[in-house]
Amino acid sequence: MIDKEKCLGILAKYRTDEVMVASMGVTVPWSKFSDHRLDYASVGSAMGHTADFALGIALAQPNRKVLALNGDGSMLMCLGTLATIAGLEKPARNFYLFVCHNGTYEVTGNQHIPGRSGFSFSAIAKGVGLEKVYDFNTAESLDASLPVILKEDGPTLITLEMTPANEPPPHRSPNHPVRYLTATLAESTHELKDALV
Repeated sequence: MIDKEKCLGILAKYRTDEVMVASMGVTVPWSKFSDHRLDYASVGSAMGHTADFALGIALAQPNRKVLALNGDGSMLMCLGTLATIAGLEKPARNFYLFVCHNGTYEVTGNQHIPGRSGFSFSAIAKGVGLEKVYDFNTAESLDASLPVILKEDGPTLITLEMTPANEPPPHRSPNHPVRYLTATLAESTHELKDALV
C-alpha cells in the first residue's frame, strides 16, 4: 500500500496543466502539493459525483487532459460512471480517473466500504469495457509508470492502493487555509470555467 501523501506527491510531480478534480479525503492533502488555477475541489456537492463531473469537463474540453482523484467510497456511490465512460460513442481520450482505494469511507469515520477485502474496481472497469486499467500498490511502481500512462490516450482508470488515513470531512469557508476551499461551490465552478476559456 502507498502512503497517501507520498502518492499525491508522485502525481503532483508529473502533473502539468491538466484539470485536477479532487474528492473528499484527498482534497485538503492535494493542496500541500498544488495551488494551480485548474485545481477544483469537489466538496459541498452530492457525494459520489466527482468522477462524472470530471468526465463532463473532459467531454466539454477535448483538447485538455482531465484528472479525477476519487475516493473508493465515492466511486462505489456512482459505479455506473464506469459504464458511462466505457460506453461513450466518442471516447474521452483526455480522461484519467484515479481511485484512491483505502477500504474505508475515510471522511465520515473510516467505516469499512462493502466488499473491502475482495473488491476490485479494475475488474468492474474491465467488465464494462474499459481497456486501459492499472493498479498500483507501491510508490515505486507508480512513479515509474505514471509518466507513460499520462502520455497515453484515455479513458484510463488507475486504482491506487493507499494506506488508511484519518482525514476529517473537508468543508468550504472564507477563512479556510486552503485557497480552493475559501470560495463557495458555485464560485469555484465559475472560477474553473473562466480558467478553461
